[in-house]
Amino acid sequence: EAARRVQEQALKQNITTLHNRINELGVAEPVIQQQGLDRIVVQLPGVQDTAKAKDILGRTATLEVRLVDESSEARSAEQTNGMVPFGSERYLERNGQPVIVKKQVILTGDNLTDAQPGFDNQTQEPVVNLSLDGKGARIFKDVTRENVGKRMAILLFEKGKGEVVTAPVIRTEIGGGRVQISGRMTTSEANDTALLLRAGSLAAPMEIIEERTIGPSLGAENIAKGFNSVTWGFLVIVAFMCIYYMVFGVFSSIALGVNLLLLVAVLSMLQATLTLPGMAAMALALGMAIDSNVLINERVREELRLGASPQAAIHAGYDRAWATILDSNITTLIAGVALLAFGSGPVRGFAVVHCLGILTSMFSAVFFSRGLVNLWYGRQKKLKAVSIGTVWRPEGAAVPATTDDKA
Repeated sequence: EAARRVQEQALKQNITTLHNRINELGVAEPVIQQQGLDRIVVQLPGVQDTAKAKDILGRTATLEVRLVDESSEARSAEQTNGMVPFGSERYLERNGQPVIVKKQVILTGDNLTDAQPGFDNQTQEPVVNLSLDGKGARIFKDVTRENVGKRMAILLFEKGKGEVVTAPVIRTEIGGGRVQISGRMTTSEANDTALLLRAGSLAAPMEIIEERTIGPSLGAENIAKGFNSVTWGFLVIVAFMCIYYMVFGVFSSIALGVNLLLLVAVLSMLQATLTLPGMAAMALALGMAIDSNVLINERVREELRLGASPQAAIHAGYDRAWATILDSNITTLIAGVALLAFGSGPVRGFAVVHCLGILTSMFSAVFFSRGLVNLWYGRQKKLKAVSIGTVWRPEGAAVPATTDDKA
């Protein structure tokens, strides 16, 4: 029973670590699911370099900081490959040189808060810059102060096999929680090492037992259907608005097209992948955007029905509809942010497009459409009528002389 709980915990931690690593790789909407008691299914859409992805996902990458054993017995063991002193272990540097380090671990990867690739200011060689948490910074400062003139080894463990990345001499006390890893690394190796250390180590090593590569043709039909649904939805909305609201419907339709272009432009700028859930969110964004224009148009009609002049009705319609539009969009945005924060995979993809669609729709439906209306009607000094469809009035109500009921 205890072994089963340990296995379940290790599996959950590995899933979390894989999520972190895949997010660092920039894969759009990955799927990571537990299968059975000891398997994890990982789906990576759009990945071109599968070899690198497998290498990144399968590496354990555990960091340890230890002191080098500089006793005479340890130095003799390094030179003659003899017996290692009690309390120490032998590891190899990247050039094959043996180093005897103490078993006592000073710091581990759990003390890291960040790891970024960079270049050494003096040698311009690739390095990895580490940031330690408060506890790690205090320990590192104390150890370096007490061991000035001695060597400190930074080890990286992969599937139980350790390697000394660097073993510099401590010149002075090191505070501030900043540590630099250097030692015959290429730029690519520095980037990968920083990625692995940021994402955290795997609780247990994993092996790839099955790999499949699925071509893009499998989802081509679904993508075409999603694209057609957005297109037809847009055309039907445009037709309805133009028939029901006439010129104001044309303005609303142009604003809707601008909203769609803005949404696609923002997604492209963010290098987001448009998936089927994203297309569903885009279709929903069209309906939400046109809903704002319907509120505005009906408010303008209401002002005309109450006897306001066309210019006053336009001004009041936009101003008084703004509060309702803002409230409805904020509440919907809160739901989208919740999906983004707590969802995963396709749900997050839907939430991203959904939230962006809300923001672009508020701009296009309110500000852009108002600019079009002002550009069209604002130049007319004595505006007698606006083309906004039929303005229904109760029987017996007075009809203002300055307002035409129909276009």
